[in-house]
Amino acid sequence: MKLVILESYALREGDLDWSGLAALADEVDYYPRTPYDQIAARIGDAELVIVNKCCIDGPVLDACPNLRWVGVTATGTDSLDVEACRRRGVAVCNVPGYSTPSVAQLAVTLLLAGCQRLRDYDQSVRAGRWQLDLPAELSARPGIELAGKTLGIVGYGAIGRQVARVAAALDMQVLVHTRTTRPDADGVRFVSLETLLAESHAISLHCPATDATRHIIRRETLALCRPGVVLVNTARGALVDHAALLEALDSGRVAFYGSDVADVEPPAADSPLRRHPSVLLTPHMGWTSPESLARLTAIMEANLRGFLAGKPENLVNGPLCL
Repeated sequence: MKLVILESYALREGDLDWSGLAALADEVDYYPRTPYDQIAARIGDAELVIVNKCCIDGPVLDACPNLRWVGVTATGTDSLDVEACRRRGVAVCNVPGYSTPSVAQLAVTLLLAGCQRLRDYDQSVRAGRWQLDLPAELSARPGIELAGKTLGIVGYGAIGRQVARVAAALDMQVLVHTRTTRPDADGVRFVSLETLLAESHAISLHCPATDATRHIIRRETLALCRPGVVLVNTARGALVDHAALLEALDSGRVAFYGSDVADVEPPAADSPLRRHPSVLLTPHMGWTSPESLARLTAIMEANLRGFLAGKPENLVNGPLCL
């Protein structure tokens, strides 16, 4: 079988080890990046393809009738038409959980950075200031102690659960809102979104971007939040209405927004979020630790090995139409 890897690296060429996957195929073609108009031609008569952001949709499937398996080097599969693949009997497998420790670590880092006002303090020290000559606004609101406070977690997959465990270690109370109703467990309390917004001192987003969750943080939901809430987003930019967020930041309803994602990536050079003093942005890199990337390729190898053995792992679009 022929395998085509349409996006062969994460951040730097060579940072993903494809040797294990290559050993499972008779022929392998590698492409660092592939624009949409070259996807079908590069797949050609191959049966297997690995993508990250490349869109495998109806026209691509029509042009590649031999395709049988798509490996997505991500947890989310919103970059391709999963249902079109299912209708044509093409298995789509993702890599859940590969980046859980790293993304949870970044979420907590952003939470702590906002509560400790780390960027403000760093900039003040670099400007020659020290304890008694800090800017008045900074000395008047020096930070937030998290012990005894409430963290609201929206979405309770592997990353959300890891963040909850860290929050408990910080002596925080944890509220969770998730689409799956369940009894309280793990030391957390499951509540409605409205209750979570009203009671949380900080909120961390960990749900997928769907029609139901798009702009789950918007003007109406922000109005339910405690004044001065801290908001962290390491999930998807589409969860937050950025125009409403900017209003809330300017009014003080949101004290700090820390995010590893944007609604459009990369955000425009003139995006107000880039310049806002109460915003800390990272370039969607929470998943890129060497440990995460090693897990990614190991899971992908297991996925392909299972598919070739007739037992696909991490199949996201079954049952297939065969």
